[in-house]
Amino acid sequence: MSTTTTAPRRGNALFIIGMLFFIFGFVTWLNGTLIPFLKLACELHTDLQAFFVTFAFYIAYFFLAVPSALILQKTGYKNGMALGLFVMALGSLVFVPAASSRNFSLFLVGLFVQGMGLSLLQTASNPYITILGPLNSAAKRISIMGICNKVAGVLSPIILGAIVLKNASSLEMQVHSTTDELQRAVILNELAGRVIVPYLVMAGILIILSVAIKMSSLPEIKEDASDAATPVAGGIAKSSVFQYPHLLLGVLCIFLYVGVEVLAGDGIGTFGRAMGLPLDQTKYFTAFTLAAMLVGYVIGIITIPRYLSQSTALRVCAILALIFSVGILLSNGYVAILFIALLGLANSLMWPAIWPLALEGLGKFTKIASALLVMGIAGGALMPLLYTSLKDDVHLSNKVAYCICLLPCYAYILYYAVSGHKAGLKRTGRVS
Repeated sequence: MSTTTTAPRRGNALFIIGMLFFIFGFVTWLNGTLIPFLKLACELHTDLQAFFVTFAFYIAYFFLAVPSALILQKTGYKNGMALGLFVMALGSLVFVPAASSRNFSLFLVGLFVQGMGLSLLQTASNPYITILGPLNSAAKRISIMGICNKVAGVLSPIILGAIVLKNASSLEMQVHSTTDELQRAVILNELAGRVIVPYLVMAGILIILSVAIKMSSLPEIKEDASDAATPVAGGIAKSSVFQYPHLLLGVLCIFLYVGVEVLAGDGIGTFGRAMGLPLDQTKYFTAFTLAAMLVGYVIGIITIPRYLSQSTALRVCAILALIFSVGILLSNGYVAILFIALLGLANSLMWPAIWPLALEGLGKFTKIASALLVMGIAGGALMPLLYTSLKDDVHLSNKVAYCICLLPCYAYILYYAVSGHKAGLKRTGRVS
């Protein structure tokens, strides 16, 4: 990698990217609140319908990741980030007509557009922070960004939940008990309208930030084409991103990781509701998982790379996640909720570790490789649907359905930490 950034400029860049991670953390983790909110406001009948909130949001990454990489090749990192923020603002504005008409499909359109913007932002910001400094400390820098992301994630469900789900249990009782269709419509219209002001404010902030990033001194970083020529058998230089097995295995790893991360973050409230806990409590459960992730990021900053390599950190986190998943299966009530929240601790260093391990030696393929990794975020679209289908359609118990989703994913992540990240690499000592 070639960088022209001095230490002060690198510090400024870290600050700016940290703000971006805060923003897309805030927007992303609103979904945990939107799921019960839209289920009530739009009179959805099943959890499967409600989890189309996460589906619409995360599936955008699958469709927009590669186009995002092509856009970044034209615009560069900085302009790409500015464009991503602007697209997110457009998605936020869609919430206004969606709330006014109480149209669930229109809400999903707004979430998909937000996901489009985040896809561009993630495709730019994650490799940017990875190559902004030494590769063996990339997980440490991503952990710092993760703190920005998860602080926002802790705040967003608390703030939005307090606004849009105020007196939620009482409202839910009124909606279900009234037989007057007109009265029910009035209650639900008032409830749906609660999101208009927050999303208008969000759109304004995103537009301001888009302009600020565009006009900032954020340095551009260029990848060296020579870095891509990692030798393979016969001394032939690699000419395609698909010739890197460790990257392709990493894409699957990101897919499974994001799936279980979303299940632990956005799905914890639904898990609690299935146990009969009231909405006034479960609307805040996402914040518990993200607070645990925050603790994990602090541990990562302290330990990586001084005490733990990135692959070792991933290995430890995967083992912890398997232990906590078994804990969910063997416990009940608030103890099971505690184990789900602790998955946030186990999940915390997975994203920061997987990215640099998967991007090792990619050189000029970094942008397109990052796009493939961002496509893997679509795991967050599918895993919650699998959980609700197993629970409601196959009629497995709540805990069994949840753990069927978790255990195989964490087992694969452990495999990637132990050996998958080395596949096809002749030089394995730089990152891990």
